[in-house]
Amino acid sequence: MLKSVTLFFDRMVQRFLPDAFLFAVILTFIVYVLGVTFTGSSPVEMVQYWGDGFWDLLAFAMQMSLIVVTGYILANTPVIKDLLTKISQFANTPKQAILLVTFVAGIANLINYGFGLVVGALLAIHVAKRVPTVDYRLLMASAYSGFLLWHGGLSGSIPLTIATKGHFLEDTMGITPITETLFSNFNLFIVIVLLITLPLLNRLLQKSSGSLDNNIDSELLNAQSTATMGRETKPTDEKNSTPAVRMENSKTISFLIGLLGFIFILYYFNQNGFDLNINIVNFIFLFLGIIFHKTPRRFLDTATDAVKNISGIIVQFPFYAGIMGMMVASGLSEQMSLWFVNISNDFTFPLFTFISAGIVNFFVPSGGGQWAIQGPIMIPAAMELGIGTAKTAMAVAWGDAWTNMIQPFWALPLLAIAGLKIRDIMGFCVVILFWSFIPISIGLLFL
Repeated sequence: MLKSVTLFFDRMVQRFLPDAFLFAVILTFIVYVLGVTFTGSSPVEMVQYWGDGFWDLLAFAMQMSLIVVTGYILANTPVIKDLLTKISQFANTPKQAILLVTFVAGIANLINYGFGLVVGALLAIHVAKRVPTVDYRLLMASAYSGFLLWHGGLSGSIPLTIATKGHFLEDTMGITPITETLFSNFNLFIVIVLLITLPLLNRLLQKSSGSLDNNIDSELLNAQSTATMGRETKPTDEKNSTPAVRMENSKTISFLIGLLGFIFILYYFNQNGFDLNINIVNFIFLFLGIIFHKTPRRFLDTATDAVKNISGIIVQFPFYAGIMGMMVASGLSEQMSLWFVNISNDFTFPLFTFISAGIVNFFVPSGGGQWAIQGPIMIPAAMELGIGTAKTAMAVAWGDAWTNMIQPFWALPLLAIAGLKIRDIMGFCVVILFWSFIPISIGLLFL
């Protein structure tokens, strides 16, 4: 049965799912029509909301671009390539490759979502080089499936927000420590079950994918392997080189700027504890790359190769910002949330909160942005029904993580590293989406 389901979704996705950019354009049209139809906003107002929000994700787009670039730079260093190669040696068969990549990606995403996206993709490439018979598309889908765990982990934006003094709902729900959210029984149950079952599910998908039409270019893996090898920098002729060339090949300059970076990193963790936000992850990746490449010239050559991978992020993120602008300003996201509140009771409320968050996430794929929209609606409703605010917040968090499996927004960095298109992994991700609904729902309803 699983083989038939996998085959069906893969063929449907391969046939009907457009490029990720066109996916964003189609979502734009859908939200525009829904806004005009259901919110009372005029066509002109919807265009205004779209244009006003179009550039709201510029800072975030830069962060995600740097995740790809700095991750690529770091992966190209001899130290990291050796480390990933050693980890990949635990996989000697396609089955072991799928299990290893899924589990490591899951753990990495529990630590930090940006870190997990990059590590999962880079490890998958190294594993594919070691086990070339593995289905490369499924291997990357397995790496991306680990991202399902991020909002139940240490970088989950919603549980960390409501645990912070001065958050925007403090007057309504107070401060909620992470012992009641991330380390609650229901959240630990969901995390542990997914961490164990996702590798097994992807392993079953590997068995089911034997008859799938794999139309990936046969030279793709070699191209990606070559890309991660980087350029070989020719040794400098010290006698004939200019002062500028000697500076470009100076190990001392790289060491000094790298040392400055690591002094700040130590200061940051001393002041903030183990707070791995996206900025500090990028900072660490960047300065490790500078030090491990040893010279500015080697670092810059690899950076030149790295930026070729971020075109999708640069072009598509403004369209998602415009979609978010229409959803929020028109009140469409609020109407979606209220509809689920109105059909809920004290037992079903966490489940319907989760489902509503999954739907809203499809149009507003940002954990923090989604909480700003749904938090003021769901928390008062939960208090009126006598539902715990911590579980309500985590229901929104898991809804946000859940539909990331079929929303290309977060897959773009991984796809850029992998050299794939969204349709190449989405058929597998649909199956993962359906399975993950079960343990998440059990945890929210019965624990």
